[in-house]
Amino acid sequence: MRPASRAPRQATVPPPLTWLYVPGDRPEVVAKALACGADVVVVDLEDAVAPDRKEYALRATAELLSDPAPGPCPVHVRVNALDGPLAETEIRTLATLPGLAGLRLPKVQGPADVHRAAGWATTTAEPVPGPSPYAAEGAVRPAGRALAGRFTPTPAAPGSTTTLAPAAAPAPGALPATPALFALLESALGIEHAFAIATAHPALRGIALGEADLCGELGIRDDTGLAWPRGRTVVAARAAGLAPPPQSVYPDVHDLDGLARSCERGRALGFLGRAALHPRQLPVIETAFLPSAEEIAAARETVRAAAAEGGGALALPDGRFVDAAVVAGARRVLELAERRR
Repeated sequence: MRPASRAPRQATVPPPLTWLYVPGDRPEVVAKALACGADVVVVDLEDAVAPDRKEYALRATAELLSDPAPGPCPVHVRVNALDGPLAETEIRTLATLPGLAGLRLPKVQGPADVHRAAGWATTTAEPVPGPSPYAAEGAVRPAGRALAGRFTPTPAAPGSTTTLAPAAAPAPGALPATPALFALLESALGIEHAFAIATAHPALRGIALGEADLCGELGIRDDTGLAWPRGRTVVAARAAGLAPPPQSVYPDVHDLDGLARSCERGRALGFLGRAALHPRQLPVIETAFLPSAEEIAAARETVRAAAAEGGGALALPDGRFVDAAVVAGARRVLELAERRR
């Protein structure tokens, strides 16, 4: 039986537009990345680090995140594959560090992967779900509430229904907070379970595609084959009340014109922002995902007309039909436009 639909969660801060990946075994590069203007810096312990450098990368990253303010922007960490030998140690090492803003989980295939990662990040009272055949979509979230980037479990009284309650000061023996988790969908199975993954745990704050691995698995040779996985990811995120997902990286760091065109297509599909491999890609991404002056003017006209009408559908002088959904979209444009200031 599927759970009842829930109202989308409202974001309290504007979602990031730029996510800059940087290898975790190069602290000097991480330091430069933190000062280059990205909205989020993602320290990568996975693909960007050679096997014989993994241990050093973890030590260097833990040292960085021991500082509550490691830089001017949030720092996330992409750990290694959850079904491999490294992820558990990485998550247990990093989860409680004060400078960690989020954990990016690669190759998530179903809700059990999210629960396993959340379990490693805390001392759980119940066994953490292990690998098992993935259930149908519609996983029920455990009780609790996301607060300040972390989720604190809130036990329900015997016989009562599950409710959301604010996190309180931890009592002796209380469960530690779960860091914000972000699931990367990089396989056919992950795409099939996109909504179940997006609703698997309250600490799950976002989903995104990992297109390189997905293309390899499916034999996709161009963007045409990615249309459905991309749309599926955008819809699943919205249905779960998450922020729109960022696009996957554009691998050619020298082709800025191609990056701009790709971002334009991604924005049209419903993505918001993009992961980057080099600082030179950041201004291109930000420009592509911010509304143009024309879009801002049209949004303002829509909102003004709706306010003057006092509700209900109406037609603007230029012939555009406006209803509540159009007004909501216009308000989102204006909220995003605030980033230009």
